[in-house]
Amino acid sequence: MRDAVLAWFDASGRIFAIREARDPYAILVSEVMAQQTQISRAQEYWTRWMAIFPSLEALACASPADVLRAWAGLGYNRRAINLQRAARVVVAEYGGRLPETVEELERLPGVGPYTARAVAAIAFGAPVTAVDTNVRRVLSRLAFASGVVAPGDLQALADGLLPPDRSAAWTQALMDVGAIFCRSRRPVCDACPVRAWCQFAAAGDAERPARPSRSRVPFATTSRWLRGRILERLRDADTSAWTVFRDPIGGHDPAAITSALVAMARDGLVELDGQDSARARLPLS
Repeated sequence: MRDAVLAWFDASGRIFAIREARDPYAILVSEVMAQQTQISRAQEYWTRWMAIFPSLEALACASPADVLRAWAGLGYNRRAINLQRAARVVVAEYGGRLPETVEELERLPGVGPYTARAVAAIAFGAPVTAVDTNVRRVLSRLAFASGVVAPGDLQALADGLLPPDRSAAWTQALMDVGAIFCRSRRPVCDACPVRAWCQFAAAGDAERPARPSRSRVPFATTSRWLRGRILERLRDADTSAWTVFRDPIGGHDPAAITSALVAMARDGLVELDGQDSARARLPLS
């Protein structure tokens, strides 16, 4: 099965410039960006980011305001702040060299188990498997007809299947299989390189659990939408000037906006005027 997946990946895997990176810092940036963003879209932002902040030192020395402006369009803006915090830790504690072990990588701000394993495998060739949404779906369906497996068992399964000499290619190959063939809806089982070993495909449609329906909440009513509009306004403002938020934004009244500002300040996304919590700007340090 491993040989089939790797042979398919070598011949037909997705080609992205972002995957050509060999600098561990560049790989960390790519993996953080890809956490909530499709890799094809993240690539454009990654290229721009690396031109602005070409090294850990450059990122560590920048102002959070510049970091947040460079992140514009990617969403989940705490990722940008945590990435800079991680850069500052690496510069201060590791001499500017990204640590190589999963354990040390997980200690960095914003770096969870998946990102740590992806960086360790891709940047340093460590014998670990990174389990993202696509990989989780592939391995769960491969081993179980229901496609359901406990998280702890899944990581053990992933580690047991790893070819130790090609951890980077294996990680990227499983991601591609999940994105191209083993999709959450309408999987393309007949063309999938793991079809011959897949319990989910062998079980057929009758064994596949129905997907629960989810209620939809209008996005403009969510706090995430509001936080995004606040950051958009601050990105367009002068760096050191205070922006006043006293009027409603969408369906959010001033009280909701003030609450959002306080939460964003706690996350390091904005700086509040100590005399007036309705006045904010992007952080300067």
